[in-house]
Amino acid sequence: MSGEQYLDSGWIGTAFTLLVVFFILFNIYRANKGAKNLFIRRIAGLNAIDDAIGRATEMGRPVLMVPGIGALDAISVQAINIFAQVTKTAATFATPVRICCANAPVFAVAQEVIRDVYQQAGQTDKFGAETVQFVSDQQFAFAAGVSGIIHREKVAATFLLGAFFAESLIFAETSNAVGAIQVAGSTQSTQTPFFIAACDYVLIGDEFYAASAYLTRQPVLVGSLVGQDWAKMTVAGLVLVGTLMGSIERGQAATMVRVDGENGCVWEQATPAEGQTGPVKKATKDTFMHQIFNPCIPKAWTEVEREDKPVEGAAAEGEGE
Repeated sequence: MSGEQYLDSGWIGTAFTLLVVFFILFNIYRANKGAKNLFIRRIAGLNAIDDAIGRATEMGRPVLMVPGIGALDAISVQAINIFAQVTKTAATFATPVRICCANAPVFAVAQEVIRDVYQQAGQTDKFGAETVQFVSDQQFAFAAGVSGIIHREKVAATFLLGAFFAESLIFAETSNAVGAIQVAGSTQSTQTPFFIAACDYVLIGDEFYAASAYLTRQPVLVGSLVGQDWAKMTVAGLVLVGTLMGSIERGQAATMVRVDGENGCVWEQATPAEGQTGPVKKATKDTFMHQIFNPCIPKAWTEVEREDKPVEGAAAEGEGE
């Protein structure tokens, strides 16, 4: 990477990446040491898991879970991890679960994860062919199939977590029709309003990604979550400070002004324009914050790099000779 490229974007990205890595590793270290002040705020939808399973147990009805219709990625894996925690609680009370998948790789992963949960609970016999089902890879065929399961088995609780699209309201309204308690969350922001309108509890935004750390309290997950929150607060603070500094500087007099050209830039003495009275005010390009993200590349650097570049056609002419 040339000096121009590094000054233009390299050091800012590198510094911020190292800062985020430090925040995450430091908080993982704190979590492993048993720090008590790693706070994760209460998420109502996840706190309702025990109530939903308890209701299903009392009514003798199954718990239905759908990991969306997306491919096997971080979103569907996160949903399966949440479902594993739900299944662990359900297995304790011998409450049947139904997990409906629309993607073959997601189905395979979910089948293995849920089977392991039942094995660890010592209830392998409770894991059957209907526990994890592949319904269809066609969107509305899948929606119709899951709706049929909801109606036939009169599920008492429904967990809709993952990537949902037009079928989201079909699931939510069908579950609502049979009186099921619903916990939903989608990474598609366009579907969140439908879940809010039709479901009892909704995971919004980062709550979906924080769910694994919230439920398991594993040190690595909790430390990573807190470290990312520190990074977000740092960014918000820098934006606020940068805005204030830029506003203050725009009202100050400039002694030097930046002049950008095709081959680079130079700093020149600030001189009032013809007919202007009083000091020259700083322009946006002359402020400190602008210089951080848009550094002044000296003309000398660009001239050196231009001299190093071969003249177009020179190599071809040499070969011809």
